[in-house]
This record gives sequence, C-alpha cells and structure tokens, in this order.
Amino acid sequence: MRVGKASDTDSERVGTMREGTLDQKHLLFGEDGSPNNYDLNMGLTGGGGWRTPRHRHNFDQIRYVIRGRLPYTDTDVLEEGWVGYFPESVHYGPQERPEGLRTMVLQCGGASGAGYLSVAQREAVNAELNKTGEFKKGLYHYTDAEGVPRTMDGSQAIFQHATGGKLEFAAPRYTDVIAMDPKAFAWQPGGAGLQEKWLGSFTERNLRIGFLRLDAGAVYQAGQHPSIEILFQIDGRVSAGGEEYGPETGYEFSANEGPVPVEAVEPTEFFRAVLHTF
Repeated sequence: MRVGKASDTDSERVGTMREGTLDQKHLLFGEDGSPNNYDLNMGLTGGGGWRTPRHRHNFDQIRYVIRGRLPYTDTDVLEEGWVGYFPESVHYGPQERPEGLRTMVLQCGGASGAGYLSVAQREAVNAELNKTGEFKKGLYHYTDAEGVPRTMDGSQAIFQHATGGKLEFAAPRYTDVIAMDPKAFAWQPGGAGLQEKWLGSFTERNLRIGFLRLDAGAVYQAGQHPSIEILFQIDGRVSAGGEEYGPETGYEFSANEGPVPVEAVEPTEFFRAVLHTF
C-alpha cells in the first residue's frame, strides 16, 4: 500500500502548454515505463480560467468533479459529483474551465499498452520546447528546419520531443467521452457494513470505475484485484497500516497485494478505480 495526502502535498502550477491557470496536487504516481503508469491528482482552476483546444491523448483519463461544472466540449458538461471517462485516442474539447473548479483526475496508460508519460518528463520537455518555440492557446508554434512556420497540439509536441518518435494513436475503442451520473446508480451490498457502486467496466482489459462506502467499524479488504487498485477518499476517516487518514487522501494497492484491511473510524466514501489488466 502507498498513500498520498493532499494536506502533505504542495500545489504545483501547470506549465505553459495550455492557456490559463491550473494548480495541481499530485497525490500518487505510478512507475515510469509501465503500461499502467499513472498520476492521481487534484486540480483547482485559478483566476482567468483554463482553456484547451479540441485534442486527444494516447492515454486514459478519469475525472471526478468535486466542486463546480467541468465543460469538456462547447456544449457538454460534467456536473458536480459526476465522473467522466476520457478514453485514449478520443477527441474532446475545446474546454473553457471556470475559476474555482475542483476535480480529481486519474491519468493512466490505456488499453493499447502505450503507457503514460509522467508529469516530470513532460514538464522538463515543456521547458526545453519554450526555448525553440512558443505555446499559445494549447498549440505549439515553431519554425521547422526549412524555415517554415508550423503548429501542432502542445501535448503532441511534448510527447514527440520526449520520446524521439512520432505520437501514434490506437484505434479509438469509443466514439466519445463517457459521462456518468453516480446518483443514478444504486448502491449494492459489498459485505458487512460495505456498499459498492460500480459505474462501469471498460475495454477488453477491464478498467473499472466506481465508488465504495463504509459504515463506521466496517473493514474493506483492499488490493484483491489482478491490477492496481486506486482509492480516493472523499470524506470520513479510516485506519490503514497503523495510521489514520481523512478526506483527500489517495491510496494505491498493487495487483493482488491484499487483503489489506482498511477500517472506517467513521462513515467513509471513496472513489475507486481498478486499472487495466496487462
């Protein structure tokens, strides 16, 4: 088990690739080079909002809206409390995020096995690219070897500079972002004092997204899945590994690491995800 607490984590300003202000607290990171590399973070949109053009990634993203409304196209919005699954290779945007929006974001390698380029790698490349070009409104503007002005999506420019190879996209498994309203799903019994709410299982590698609720005194035996299990504590208080933890805490359990007991000191709810099985 690994744990990351927002209260112990400094906010970091996202780099200049996009337009606007976005501060993040990175709770947990995966393993560089692994197809299941990931980043669990909390985002807060600052003054002036945050904008991106229409784009796509070669990795998956899961967003849970803690406060506010998250627009992911000109007309589509994730409401407060909703969850969005942004599959690899699927276009979304443009985004015009309002000031004060708070989200939990889990970025992870998709089912294709292309993996996920870590924040540290991306920010280092971001700084390098700013020496030879300019990021404006989510696009990278530069001059090629023949002196011709060029533009490309900012994330594509960073990936290609970091890896030395062309950014390739797997065939999209879905045609759009999958927006989910958890309130429309019913809780199901998950054991003594436990309730589960699975929102869905995605791709042939069984990415799973849902919620878990514990009554005071209930024990959840974590880490019993064939892939990495991620919990994000929404409220309450629990005891795990001899320590107590409160809201805005992230937990990682390795594949088949469990059973690892997580006991609710008071009623507690978690967002839960099980990453793709490779």
